[in-house]
Amino acid sequence: MCDHVFRPVIHCGLIIVALCVTTSNAAIAFAQALGAADRSAPGDEMIQNFLRTEALRLDAVSATDYATRAEWEQNRPRYRDEFFYMLGLSPLPERTPLHATVTGTVNGEGYVVENLHYQSRPRLYVTANLYRPEKIAKGEKLPAVLYVCGHSSRGRNGGKTAFQSHGIWLAKHGYICLIVDTLQLGEIAGIHHGTYNRERWSWHSRGYTSAGVECWNGVRGIDYLISRPDVDPERLAVTGISGGGAATFWIAAADDRIKVAIPVSGMADLEAYVPNRVINGHCDCMFLYNTFQWPWTRIAGLIAPRPMLFMNSDQDAIFPMDANGRITNRMERCYSLFGASDRFDTVVSIGGHDYREDLRRARCQFLNAHLKGDARPVTDSEQDLVTGDRNDPVHPIDPEKLRVFPTDADLPKDELNSTIDELFVPLAKNIAPTNREEHDRERQRLLSELKRVAFRSLPAEILAAKPVAFSTSPTVFTLEFEDGIPISSRLHRAAKPPAQRTVLVVSSNDGDDVAPTLLTALQPTDDVYLIHPRGVGKTAWTRKNPPNYVERSHALLGRTVDTSRVSDVAAVAKVLKALPDSHAIHVAGLGNDAILAAYAALWEPAIQGVIAIAPPASHLDNAAPQFLNILRVADVPTMFGLLADKELTLRDAPAEIVTTSAAWFKAAGASERFKK
Repeated sequence: MCDHVFRPVIHCGLIIVALCVTTSNAAIAFAQALGAADRSAPGDEMIQNFLRTEALRLDAVSATDYATRAEWEQNRPRYRDEFFYMLGLSPLPERTPLHATVTGTVNGEGYVVENLHYQSRPRLYVTANLYRPEKIAKGEKLPAVLYVCGHSSRGRNGGKTAFQSHGIWLAKHGYICLIVDTLQLGEIAGIHHGTYNRERWSWHSRGYTSAGVECWNGVRGIDYLISRPDVDPERLAVTGISGGGAATFWIAAADDRIKVAIPVSGMADLEAYVPNRVINGHCDCMFLYNTFQWPWTRIAGLIAPRPMLFMNSDQDAIFPMDANGRITNRMERCYSLFGASDRFDTVVSIGGHDYREDLRRARCQFLNAHLKGDARPVTDSEQDLVTGDRNDPVHPIDPEKLRVFPTDADLPKDELNSTIDELFVPLAKNIAPTNREEHDRERQRLLSELKRVAFRSLPAEILAAKPVAFSTSPTVFTLEFEDGIPISSRLHRAAKPPAQRTVLVVSSNDGDDVAPTLLTALQPTDDVYLIHPRGVGKTAWTRKNPPNYVERSHALLGRTVDTSRVSDVAAVAKVLKALPDSHAIHVAGLGNDAILAAYAALWEPAIQGVIAIAPPASHLDNAAPQFLNILRVADVPTMFGLLADKELTLRDAPAEIVTTSAAWFKAAGASERFKK
């Protein structure tokens, strides 16, 4: 977003600005969806109804979040811990040396720009421009503003150059302003859009989101600011628009050193993001993975009671007014718990997703009031703006002069920016216990952590699906789950008498056949049932890349589609166990379906055995089933090892799965249950 000049429509001359104007109030009365709902696949309406129900259920928790101040303050330390985890920042990265380096300066009229970089982690470079007054008295400490950029592409110059007007105004008015590039649109480009358009689904299993990098880069930017002799560490603010608005929330919620937060077009709520499809207009850096199934505005609540100015525009399609009204109401309630309602203000401007005079002026007044104690109206916010056409902007400072690395040859050869998604979140190593005591201890620890952060959306006890069409000797029956998704299962082959076990075959291929490779692992005395988990056949939903709506929406609700598929398998197995004259229940799968079968067995006691053919080696494989944060706890080889209380047959499995599983079964004293 640039600072193009627009004719102001709403003039916000006071620090306390009401969410007003008739147009905005009218807009709050109805939901503002982003585009039409998909309807080309048979399961579209079903999955969208499920997502809607879950989003509204989670957002409804906001009604109890701010019941009493005592309860909120009691929960706040836990919320902070969960918040860091959901950003991929738990454990917090080490605060390693910043190695801050100024590579050049630009002298303006009354201000100086320092082009600099620092390393938020070793070899993770953050390029930035620091704006300061031309003259600073010896020993003087000034208030400082961290400006976090939105998605304004300036190529090799970095996105920071699009927002230079803010730094200039602040420096001319006695502030230090550090404008930092984003990971993707900086001088050293990384990736924001891993799940939006690159199908890096292992990000879900890694627990990696580019929001975590933006948050950490901002926190380390604060570290840099307070290391300067000209910065007052007690007067710090953060602000930005769009992606910068979201980053404002991340950083202010994470770092109590921030005294003032001014997010501009930075947050909607789950009701907007999911059922109204606003997620489709957003980059991955706008979202954490909602592991602990929060109402979304709890993130903003972590900033209270520090001053916050929540700013938006009434025609902003990706930050719609109905969500804006709900968030405003919730924050007013939150701040009122602290007797600090005067510290939360809101501004709604008339127009689209951009800055206008009223937004710039209100922000400057809010900063002056809370960092300088000066509540006088600001009258000069429209100086030094970026003007011209969006595709041909005119800048106060030539963007090339603001480069931190002037030429490509100057770019650091050791940078990790381009691969930081593979390194940012620490991953667990596969474990192979050596004795029963170690087996029992590690199994209990891993199952507890898996349930806490990877399979949290599963109920304590998976309920059997409700039969819709059912008889005592079914050949085909349909099961309806509590979430409204119908799953069909059919008898594929009756056993030659006497039947000894029932095998539920998981198949993600639309069709009634069982893969020949899998059939060879079954016995003639097996009753064989077939299940297509959700997303297959009659429940298949539309898949578009981008925006990968269904898959990304699940992560905002604290689950993945594969988590729900595991539940499907477990619930059908439970129904089969309840059939008259039921036998021992085993589940089977080929390839990715082997993972779904194995993980269903992990959580469902009715399942007594697993037949896994050619499972993928790791959740690092983007084509493998994915589960939130699972790689922070265990990978596929260890997960198979956790099945040592059941019978496990592995065929054509990667070597590490075989050796690790065998070690677990041996340590449990159950080697006879492990078969190859």
